[in-house]
Amino acid sequence: MHVTDFTTSQETRELADEVACLKAMVTLMLKGMGQADAGKVIINMERYIAELGDQPQAQVFSNTIKQIKGAYRQ
Repeated sequence: MHVTDFTTSQETRELADEVACLKAMVTLMLKGMGQADAGKVIINMERYIAELGDQPQAQVFSNTIKQIKGAYRQ
């Protein structure tokens, strides 16, 4: 199996752009899969966040999910 190199930039601005791209891609994937399945994905992610022991990380994840949910609803 071929292994793809997903090199990530060390530059903060480029990294932020990559993250924004991934958020948009996840949103479009959720829109493409249909409301019921997309809802299940969001619920599972929210459960995962609730179980995280690292509160700063959980807050970042929670904010990201809120952004994705807002974009999904548009």
